[in-house]
Amino acid sequence: MKAQPIVRVEDLRKFFTRGSEKIDVLENLTLDVPEGEFLALMGPSGSGKTTLLNMIAGLDRPSSGRIIVGEEIISRMSEGQLAKWRTRHVGFVFQFYHLLPVLTAYENVELPLLLLPLSSAQRRKQVLTALDLVSLTDRMSHRPGQLSGGQQQRVGIARAIVTDPTLIVADEPTGDLDSKSADDILNLLVELKNGLNKTIIMVTHDPRAASRAERVLHLEKGRLVRETTPYPERSANGATHESEMITQVPRGREDLPR
Repeated sequence: MKAQPIVRVEDLRKFFTRGSEKIDVLENLTLDVPEGEFLALMGPSGSGKTTLLNMIAGLDRPSSGRIIVGEEIISRMSEGQLAKWRTRHVGFVFQFYHLLPVLTAYENVELPLLLLPLSSAQRRKQVLTALDLVSLTDRMSHRPGQLSGGQQQRVGIARAIVTDPTLIVADEPTGDLDSKSADDILNLLVELKNGLNKTIIMVTHDPRAASRAERVLHLEKGRLVRETTPYPERSANGATHESEMITQVPRGREDLPR
């Protein structure tokens, strides 16, 4: 049975004005993200993928259309309502980690919990659980400068999941890592999806990173142009490699995925 959508984007449009010129970033975009899906967004620079991610995460507002996460229409929320909603429902993973250098790994992971009505004991329990999930309890007293890039990103992921959010949004999470560390981070994201049924939306330029997702949406000039579904195939010698099932996304609104 197909999971119910946790994210629904309906007729989304985003434009900016520069003087008398109107610049379209996203045009009449409609999509559903089922609960527990690992979705990748790909496209060239300027395609609108990061803008779409930011709007789903409540960091930006559409010019028109609706964004529904769970049962809440976040595109109608005020700035104050969005800030409270993000604290509880969205975990962010950034390309450059965004850890505070003067804080330990433990303290960095604890930061989002300071905005919630939790006791010190409750915060400690959730921080230790998150650090254990990313296998970093032995580094919790280290500051970012004492950690490798891969370890810093694992701290970033622990911070993203410590509030048990509805969504994890990841903007180029492997973009600053070597290939082995990148693989480790992608393995961890897959484990979070499989083990905790987390919904993950990831922006990436890297086809290898995108191949770890269940579904890839390709954007060009603010439109969904293609959907691909990576899946492993086993060759004659037993090795696995990635292949794709390609679906063209129709232009008409009535045919777009709902």
